[in-house]
Amino acid sequence: MSDRFVYHCTLRWSDLDAYGHINNARFLTLYEEARVALMFSGGRAWGVGSFADGVVIRRHEIDYLRPVDYALGRASAEAAPTVRIEMWIEEIRVSNFTVAYELYDGDVLASTARSVLVPFDLERQRPRRLTEAERAFLLPYARDTAGTGV
Repeated sequence: MSDRFVYHCTLRWSDLDAYGHINNARFLTLYEEARVALMFSGGRAWGVGSFADGVVIRRHEIDYLRPVDYALGRASAEAAPTVRIEMWIEEIRVSNFTVAYELYDGDVLASTARSVLVPFDLERQRPRRLTEAERAFLLPYARDTAGTGV
């Protein structure tokens, strides 16, 4: 069993579409915010700052299971409504890894997604291999399933 990284993401009024729901393209932004918290803040806390030096997205896939409202009933004068994003590492390979996400609106699963990330050498403008430190940081979040490459 792996750990999940849990991130509570504040919704913004600008996330809304014409129907009063969170715009489908904004889901990528919400997932990005959670991913950045894991890799940059969490990575630095672990002693791994190299993800901030370069990592690019190779692929995103998102399944929308239900609309997410801005939910003013859950907001207060001090805090906007939030969604909960749970993340784990689905696969670790030599030169890429897959992040899986679940986005919850309250207790209801509203979306699932996956992103394939590639460590990238910004100076040389080319992909690079994961370092041992990066792999060690990702492993506690890795799903323990045979055949996943973990």
